[in-house]
Amino acid sequence: MRDVAERAGVSITTVSHVVNNTRVVSPDTRHRVEEAMQTLGYQPNVLARSLRQGVTHTIGIILPDSTNPYFAEVVRGIEDTSFAQGYSVILCNSDNDLEKEHHYTNVLVEKQVDGIIFVAAGLSADNIHKLQARRVPLVLVDRHVPDVQVDKVLADNQRGGWLATRHLIDLNHRSIACIAGPSGVRSSSERVDGYRQALESAGILYDPKWVVEGDFQYQSGYSAAKKLFHHQPPPTAIFASNDLMAIGAYRFAHEKNLRIPEQLSIVGFDDIRLAAYTNPPLTTIRQSKHEMGAQAAKLLLERIAQQDLEPRQEILDTELVIRGSTAAVLQPAGEMNS
Repeated sequence: MRDVAERAGVSITTVSHVVNNTRVVSPDTRHRVEEAMQTLGYQPNVLARSLRQGVTHTIGIILPDSTNPYFAEVVRGIEDTSFAQGYSVILCNSDNDLEKEHHYTNVLVEKQVDGIIFVAAGLSADNIHKLQARRVPLVLVDRHVPDVQVDKVLADNQRGGWLATRHLIDLNHRSIACIAGPSGVRSSSERVDGYRQALESAGILYDPKWVVEGDFQYQSGYSAAKKLFHHQPPPTAIFASNDLMAIGAYRFAHEKNLRIPEQLSIVGFDDIRLAAYTNPPLTTIRQSKHEMGAQAAKLLLERIAQQDLEPRQEILDTELVIRGSTAAVLQPAGEMNS
């Protein structure tokens, strides 16, 4: 700053006023200072300025799996909305590990982010309570965590599970299996609840042997499909609780020379971009991932501005997208037996 002042022929105080906009400076003086800054390559210390003002205009995002395309689309919605309001984002990946999640919450607090958008790794109540105790503005996305009162943006997972299963029932399927997500994740159990309700409303017996737990990854979808086909007769249709596991089930079907959808119908959940480019294109449940991220960012910025707001919850609609992976069963299997 001293070098800038000398080159522009002004005082250091005047340079400070130009940089921080803390006092009216004549246009000619401002021009000389800005020209000197550009010539010398001077960059103001943004962190120091932010600390003086009590804001850093950064927000943290904690995800359980940054490799999942679903979360990439959610993050894009967060980033687009935050950037438009002058905020930058710091992305952290917890790997569904509570200790790693706790580490990153501490890192973000040390970085003095203005708030955190949180996709919980599972039973994350302790980590969230610690952040609340430090008065860090928070928004939960996609995951419900019991016993915490914070802003949330969720999808209507139960209805999505119902829509997927009802679609298969309408195609005359009766032996409908479900590849569930992790048992500790509320959105997963809600999708299974929707699956069960659709079966029961159609007079089809719910049988736990047709529900196999995965972890929202490709490999678990493959392994679950393999396990389901140990049953005789095997299912004629599978509802997978996310698209990655549905694609894993595709791999199993192709290995066993099962034609999709003629011999096995598959429905996913999320409608990631890849779903439209599988062979055949995947029938799935769409949730608006970009909107979910955008809504989360909007709630967080409002919470940063006014921390005494009552906790709010946004539930976004889900809808069925019919593509080529589902078809009517030609000879429906009998109802599932207990």
